[in-house]
Amino acid sequence: VLVLSWWTGGAVLPRWWSQRISGIIDGRLLFGNLFGFGVGAVFTLLPLLVVWFGWRFRGGWKRMLAFATAALLAATPNLLTLGIVLGTGNAAHAAERTLDVDGPGFRGGSTFGAVFALFVFLSVGWLVRSRRKNKRKAAELERELDAQPTD
Repeated sequence: VLVLSWWTGGAVLPRWWSQRISGIIDGRLLFGNLFGFGVGAVFTLLPLLVVWFGWRFRGGWKRMLAFATAALLAATPNLLTLGIVLGTGNAAHAAERTLDVDGPGFRGGSTFGAVFALFVFLSVGWLVRSRRKNKRKAAELERELDAQPTD
């Protein structure tokens, strides 16, 4: 059943996804770029946040499996687009042609959106970590200053 689902999904999903996207974009290049950027950014940032929450509130293997499943589901639009871009089958090639004609700019926009979301996620994470580190260091220096005898 799993192999049959994989084979059917590989033949149907790229075409279906490209037709949905093409129906929304309708050949408009600027809208394709902007819509792709939005899809790439949202559906990269959302799975990253789910993984972060899963790591932060980890428990047993069931909870981790639930967070991993939620992250994969949240990343589905980007994974479908990636399957079209990297796919070598007939469905992926047909989907590429559909996006070239009726969904221009979507693939490039979604790539930039995904990279942007990753950059934002890593930047905010770095800022939060550095702020916590600096607060701890300031509290330690404050304790040292309080411990020094006054003349």
